[in-house]
Amino acid sequence: MPETRYTKDHEWVRLDGTTATVGITEHAQAALGDLVFVELPEPSRTVAAGEACAVVESVKAAADVYAPLAGRVAEVNTAIVDDPALVNRDAMGEGWFFRLEDVRADQAALMDEAAYKAFLETL
Repeated sequence: MPETRYTKDHEWVRLDGTTATVGITEHAQAALGDLVFVELPEPSRTVAAGEACAVVESVKAAADVYAPLAGRVAEVNTAIVDDPALVNRDAMGEGWFFRLEDVRADQAALMDEAAYKAFLETL
């Protein structure tokens, strides 16, 4: 199974060769509360690392979701558009947001699980 990496903006990414699956972390979904709306990027859109490319809204707040790496949007998870609460139920699994192909970026900026947990303790 590909290793999960994290951003300081609370996205997770799983790399499989040059394809990356992206979602928001358990911490992010818990902070947002019950999600009521998700807007995903258009397939085939090219995104830069750090670019806002999706939106989540909850009963408490709205937040951007950023691309952790540069690449082309290959697939989006329409299941979370139909049922945003899927992200609350399984943020690190079935609640993924989009997949990027042709991933290009410095992956050193991403944290492993231990570094992300240490980062959370500073918040």
